[in-house]
Amino acid sequence: MASLVAYDDSDSEAETEPAGSFNPAGQKKDASDAVRPPGRDFASEVLDAKDGGALPTKHGSCEDAASCRLPLARLWSSDSGSCPNQRLQWPRTEPEVTLPTSQPARPSLWTSHAPAGHVPLAAARLKQGKLSWGTSGSPEPSFCARTGSETPGKNGSSLQRQWCEDCVVPYTPKRLRQLQALSTETGKSKGMEPQGPCAGRAPAPLCVAPQVSKFIQPYLDSQYKETKIPRKVLFHLRGHRGPVNSVQWCPVSSKSYMLLSTSMDKTFKVWNAVDSGSCLQTYSLHSEAVRAARWSPCGRHILSGGFDSALHLTDLETGTQLFSGQSDFRITTLKFHPSDHNVFVCGGFSSEMKAWDVRTSKVVRSYKATVQQTLDILFLREGSEFLSSTDASSRDSADRTIIAWDFRSSAKISNQIFHERYTCPSLTLHPREPVFLAQTNGNYLALFSAVWPYRMSRRRRYEGHEVEGYSVGCECSPDGDLLLTGSADGRVLVYSFRTASRARTLHGHTQACVGTTFHPVLPSVLATCSWEGDVKIWH
Repeated sequence: MASLVAYDDSDSEAETEPAGSFNPAGQKKDASDAVRPPGRDFASEVLDAKDGGALPTKHGSCEDAASCRLPLARLWSSDSGSCPNQRLQWPRTEPEVTLPTSQPARPSLWTSHAPAGHVPLAAARLKQGKLSWGTSGSPEPSFCARTGSETPGKNGSSLQRQWCEDCVVPYTPKRLRQLQALSTETGKSKGMEPQGPCAGRAPAPLCVAPQVSKFIQPYLDSQYKETKIPRKVLFHLRGHRGPVNSVQWCPVSSKSYMLLSTSMDKTFKVWNAVDSGSCLQTYSLHSEAVRAARWSPCGRHILSGGFDSALHLTDLETGTQLFSGQSDFRITTLKFHPSDHNVFVCGGFSSEMKAWDVRTSKVVRSYKATVQQTLDILFLREGSEFLSSTDASSRDSADRTIIAWDFRSSAKISNQIFHERYTCPSLTLHPREPVFLAQTNGNYLALFSAVWPYRMSRRRRYEGHEVEGYSVGCECSPDGDLLLTGSADGRVLVYSFRTASRARTLHGHTQACVGTTFHPVLPSVLATCSWEGDVKIWH
């Protein structure tokens, strides 16, 4: 068998190559970065063989050109083990296109890394050129361009490829490369995740286990006992691509294995945070950061609000939106009415708070104060009154920092509650006593009476953590004996409610811990979230 070295191919009308450059070795380099030695056109020799002529060989000629096979040419490597033992076959009029099904293509040093939205140069030229074998006698694009079109999802550019000095690779038809390029683009367009309701895809129904968790079942028939301080991390939940703003357990005891988390990555997630630590569903309904989300008291719906000023009430069983509203300000906090579950109050970057009715999708009440932003909302006395925390503060006192409102008449009950010059990013209510606590930017928790005139306690103050402008949350345990708060340095601090002494400090996060919550049923489980985008379950 006579060996034949493939020389520089001629350009056809289908693929017009720019003028190549020459390397120091005298070899021609075309636009696709494939290095070819100068010489006679290989395609012209093939056409001469079809016309009846014999191909020039080193030792003689082939009598049957259709059955003649060429050994793999070794152009730049002299090592016997650097080139696979493969042969190049003569091209037929209609080549057989076989798609690889068993094994993926092996990575090559010639493979380039292109960004996700990049269309390779070879794929773009294949779309514009003539792709018929019967009318084009030009050679195929180089392997560098073909490999770049097969792997468009990696970093780099298709024109920036490494020079491989191994061997000549086997031939791949143009039709196969075209199919691979088109399938890659189609797969990318189908695989794009929607970013908000404009994407037109409704959330999938949540797969809720029909049985109660085996860890929660023993505690359903008994009263809540003494809360135990956790020591170890049970689950480390990673999945958000941005800071996690808040976490909340499902309020229904039988479904309290589900945990809701909101994030600045425009999504909120539902986790199985007791049994497996897996993400049950991700909801991408907002086009901006999701600042607040709450479980409905029935445990079947989730109300969410974000920086896109949108409000959505999502049914978890069907994945449909029961309510959608558009506010005129960015949402930072929202709370359901404790007795009328069809009404909720929301606030944000505005001097106004609004009460919505999900049955009519309309605003039923409005509460306006001379402030710029509402930080948190807390209902008192079964919903007849509620408190709002604002960013208003003066030099000597924090007038209007905490305001008490009458829910029905929208009238202010009192705005002389907190008289220190610190804002309060979060509020929480004690489960058994008529008091509430306010997280302050003075790095302490203040205790107030939940009845008029809402006096602040001067004797009890919970200090030791850091706020530093973060929206650090706080919460009391279900039995009311412990007080839980995060810290700007990543710590989780547990205080004794009676003595205001520090019971334990948990070092769990590297960035600010902004959300903490006790489990409503399990006496030794709590969840925390941080600005680094993770959620931890402690046991």
